[in-house]
Amino acid sequence: MNKSCFLASVCALSLLAAGCTSAQANVTSFAPPEYLSWLEDLKKEMLSKGISQQTIDKVYAQDYYSPSPEVVKRDRQQIEFALTSTAYLNRVVTKNRVEKGRAYYQTLRPLLGRIEDKYGVPGQYIVAFWGIETNFGSNFGGYNVIASLTNLSYDKRRPAFFRSQLYEALKIVDTWQVDYTQMQGSWAGAMGHFQFMPSTFNAYAVDFNNDGSIDIWHSFEDAAASAANYLSTIGWQRDAPWGLEVSLPWNFDFAQTGRRNVKTLKEWRRLGVRTKDNRELKLSGSLRGAVITPEGKKGRAYLVLNNFNKIMHWNRSENYALAVGTLADYIASDKAWRPQEEDPALRLKTDDILRIQSFINKVFGGSLDEDGQLGSGTREAVKRVQKKANLPQDGYPDYRLLQKIKNYNPQLGFSVPVPQRKLHKPD
Repeated sequence: MNKSCFLASVCALSLLAAGCTSAQANVTSFAPPEYLSWLEDLKKEMLSKGISQQTIDKVYAQDYYSPSPEVVKRDRQQIEFALTSTAYLNRVVTKNRVEKGRAYYQTLRPLLGRIEDKYGVPGQYIVAFWGIETNFGSNFGGYNVIASLTNLSYDKRRPAFFRSQLYEALKIVDTWQVDYTQMQGSWAGAMGHFQFMPSTFNAYAVDFNNDGSIDIWHSFEDAAASAANYLSTIGWQRDAPWGLEVSLPWNFDFAQTGRRNVKTLKEWRRLGVRTKDNRELKLSGSLRGAVITPEGKKGRAYLVLNNFNKIMHWNRSENYALAVGTLADYIASDKAWRPQEEDPALRLKTDDILRIQSFINKVFGGSLDEDGQLGSGTREAVKRVQKKANLPQDGYPDYRLLQKIKNYNPQLGFSVPVPQRKLHKPD
């Protein structure tokens, strides 16, 4: 049995088990009248958009109602501490994942080579995405996509987004005659080996094995080629790296950081940016990139290029893109894996980020999502506040910024001095 067939068999068995679990979870009763009325309106809308009556009748033979859906809890879930970049990388780019990634990379080289020839995306990145998204196909999520998206469409938090994805999922059933009970995915509706959202499936999925159907659950060939097609279509640069860790000079202006501050590598060299081990950057001076500091001026710095931004099309988190790039580098090399050293002092509470986002929105007229996440939009806004507060503009909200926000006076602004943190002296 070849590797692809083996993967398909393993996934088929896991999906069968997950499908049974999901089917049991979908058995509902006593749905309230308002939900049933909403569901009837939903069906009419989907019919008006072109979904067939046959698909509607088949998929909605049950109503999927749950008084407290787990997927809604997941959508609203908050964590006490926002993961630092270092903590995230250590959680995602593990020694075991690196070793598995290297093994799959070697075993699947013929297939990955054909995919790279057609789409220009190197195999190590495909394997890295696969490893991070589903742990190499071992965890598709276990949720029935139609059930999840129906519940999330009824919820009041993001109904428009999930309703659009529900339409795309029904379109997959309609177009490809996919067994909807086998459409397993994450709580948010991401599906298959590479966790495609339904809209991404409809736009980029391909039948790479030419069997007349597109199957991103059972056919690794289709799934991997679909991932490469997506990256290629959005502008992946063949033969270019994602970026690298760099060192910055002692007098570096942190206002220059952030993905929006793009310069040529020649310009970054002139500003003193060098490799992690303090050597001159050897990449072409005409390449364009940005310097990011995910943990502020006290943490690591990275020079990120075009392909880093393409990874972020997949997931808008800079930490996610760093993990994909780092894992891909490990997979394609024999470099020994090492965990990143973490500084506990750099940990941020989710509530602290929420407080900062709320402050920026109320005081400075911002439009940030108050989600407790230190995304790129929040970091850019933090840099603007740091400038007003006469602090280094690294986009990382530390103790001093939190204190300045606490002491902010609408008439005086940030002019109230912040006391120095008192250090505990041992007895």
